[in-house]
Amino acid sequence: MIRISRRAALLGTAAGAAGLARPAIAQRAVDFSGRTIEWVIPFAEGGGSDVWARFFAPYLAKYLPGRPNVIIRNVPGGGSITGTNEFYLRARNDGSTFIGTSGSTQFPFLLGDARVRYDYAQMPPVLVSPTGGVAYLPARFGVKNASELGKLKDQELVYGSQGATSLDLVPMLAFKVMGLNVRFVFGMRGRGEGRLAFERGEATIDYQTSAAYLTQVTPLVQAGTAVPMFSWGVLDANGQVARDPTFPDLPHFVEAYEMMHGRKPSGVEFDAYLAFFGSGFAAQKPAMLPRGTSREIVAAYRKAFADAVADADLQTRKGDVLGEYEQAVGDQVEGLYKVATTIAPEARAWVREFLSSNYNVRFG
Repeated sequence: MIRISRRAALLGTAAGAAGLARPAIAQRAVDFSGRTIEWVIPFAEGGGSDVWARFFAPYLAKYLPGRPNVIIRNVPGGGSITGTNEFYLRARNDGSTFIGTSGSTQFPFLLGDARVRYDYAQMPPVLVSPTGGVAYLPARFGVKNASELGKLKDQELVYGSQGATSLDLVPMLAFKVMGLNVRFVFGMRGRGEGRLAFERGEATIDYQTSAAYLTQVTPLVQAGTAVPMFSWGVLDANGQVARDPTFPDLPHFVEAYEMMHGRKPSGVEFDAYLAFFGSGFAAQKPAMLPRGTSREIVAAYRKAFADAVADADLQTRKGDVLGEYEQAVGDQVEGLYKVATTIAPEARAWVREFLSSNYNVRFG
């Protein structure tokens, strides 16, 4: 089951890291002095992944051996598949380039999309950044918290979605597992449009990522028109779902399920949800080096990202970009990376059948 493999992956992190050269040796062996490092982002400028990379780039440059220049190269297209395929097939493995992807890149890989040519298992990770989100309802429903969600069991709810295989697959699977009757209206160009549909009363259930929730939905909660139900949560060091540090007073999804049903969730549907929750939120943005990169270069990058995350200036400025989420670096990176990029065959088969039968999704 997914939960077992996830726990094993996380607990096996130290063993995987032990196979790398010691950072001190890597620092003597690797030197990027006078070089320009290219960080490939398979999305357009200005999006979340682009902002994330541009925030990290100067700190990474500061701590990589030789203090090279780190630039961002945006390669949009194909929902991020185009740029990631190009990187996987052609990138040099001499440390001069690496890539940062997002949940929307991981999802096609997990689903077995025929367009995908990249294999996450072959690209060594050097950083994983989590994020979060909160699901909420209109206050007029009279549902005060997750324990009262059963009141809505027979009521059709409406969700404004960007698409069945977008990051909205996470709430789609969550609502399915929860047993809520939700009709998905596709065509939203972003979660902002979904929120506006909620504010107009056209949508009756919604979620927003942490930053958007804090800035755009909290005023609705304070005005008494919206009520938060649960966060997606985060994954702890043992691979267990834990409360989101940005919303410590809110139950996470698993707790909300228990509040509603009086038991823990289980089964292939829940395993599928965990896979995409991990990939879309708990480990949303990984950075990887090309396949075949030497252990010394991998170790140098991991140490540089660990030092960057510990930098006092980054810690002071991280709030608007990284939030309160712990960045996976060093010995922590491999386990969380596996969570983001693996799925049990039976869970994949279930999701593919679910999407094909209910939303006419074709995988090629």
